[in-house]
Amino acid sequence: MTSQERAHAEELFFEGNRLLAGGDAPGAEMCFREAVRIAPDFAEAYANLALMLDQRGAVDRAEFYYLRSIALDPEHVQTHVNLGALLTQRKRFAEAEAAYLQAISIDPDAPAAWSNLGALYACMKREEDAERCYRTAIALDEGYRAARFNLSYLFLRQARFEEGWHFLEARDSYAALAARLDCPRWQGEALAGKSLLVGHEAGHGDMIQFCRYANLLKAQGASSIAMICHPALKRLFATLDGVDTLYSLDQPFPTTGWDFWTPALSIPYHSKTRSDSIPADLPYLHAAPELIARWAADIPAGRLRVGLAWKGNPNFENDADRSLPRLDVLAPLSTVAGVHLLGVQKDWKKDETSRPPAGFSLLHLGDGITDFADTAAIVAQLDLVICVDTALAHLAGALGKPCWLLLPDYKTDWRWLTGRSDSPWYPGTMRLFRQPEMGNWAAVIAEVRAALEQLAHKERGESQYPAGASPSG
Repeated sequence: MTSQERAHAEELFFEGNRLLAGGDAPGAEMCFREAVRIAPDFAEAYANLALMLDQRGAVDRAEFYYLRSIALDPEHVQTHVNLGALLTQRKRFAEAEAAYLQAISIDPDAPAAWSNLGALYACMKREEDAERCYRTAIALDEGYRAARFNLSYLFLRQARFEEGWHFLEARDSYAALAARLDCPRWQGEALAGKSLLVGHEAGHGDMIQFCRYANLLKAQGASSIAMICHPALKRLFATLDGVDTLYSLDQPFPTTGWDFWTPALSIPYHSKTRSDSIPADLPYLHAAPELIARWAADIPAGRLRVGLAWKGNPNFENDADRSLPRLDVLAPLSTVAGVHLLGVQKDWKKDETSRPPAGFSLLHLGDGITDFADTAAIVAQLDLVICVDTALAHLAGALGKPCWLLLPDYKTDWRWLTGRSDSPWYPGTMRLFRQPEMGNWAAVIAEVRAALEQLAHKERGESQYPAGASPSG
């Protein structure tokens, strides 16, 4: 390779970085590929090409190029860190740990390596080791957001709420909204006589869980509370106490006019929420009477009416573990006598719901659902919801409806805490069924089936429920 060829490869490398920064990923990839064609010993170009392939899901090729880059330049810390992240994603934990430890051996002062190693240990349920790694990363760089955010999830999962809410403030998911608003962010000041805007954050389930704080803030004397929510939540949140004005993300909303604004997930921090002070007065959301009437004809009368949802948002980072792989995993529930199974899985595959497994009687209602107000009207007329960890669980809890929640063993969400079969966020309504080990849904469904058989037996032994009552979870 001539010096001129090397110079051209370097030009392509820098051009690829420029295109990548500008959002042109395909153009950047072409540059990196051409750079390594010209200069097959160009470690940095291989590393960047690997990262791009990794980000678009071509993990086999990405791993190959990471290893090629490391072979050429074994002292580049970030390449080891990126390889460790890929191996963690593929659940090759021992290899991932080795990659992170190698990065740390090269540079013990690299906060990213320590933070990523902590995240790996958290996945492996080595929580003391995870905390040690996160704290090391923070000691190296007090403002390192990733480590602080990761540590918050560890603490919140352990119900160490004082520390958890504090470190959760490291997130920046609300940055785009903050840039639009021309009023100060609430930092816990007295709210008597003040107006407050609650900004949207994260997913539908997060907003359903944390919208409960509006009533608490109103009780603190706020003169008015406005809330921005996802479009699919606006009709449902119209039933929420404490909110004077609702704005949907798909509609214009004022950017000034309030005394303060706050992201939704910061309210527990400033409200000093602890295990014994979670605002859990259920229900705090309600189904609209007119929608209940609209859905009543589609919901069969008699027997135990059980709503099912088996999939979450496929874009969620842990969806492959929290969602069931197929509808037929729930098939054992159809063998319980005296039960109507109703699908409330919105926007799911017609071939799976219209042609369920043999013997699996399922009335699917999801195709007619337009938003969470519709889902609430259906859930209000059910006796029980059985679902994976998605927004439906929070909706059922917020409505005060019994819900049996199916939880993965791998990266269980922090809000369900550790080792509990109930939830202080939804007391008396939520029952948690946890995988005994990673991927073992069969054991979970067997446990759920046994519980459903007991509940159905109780129902078959009674002529009717007392007025206004439903079977407990």
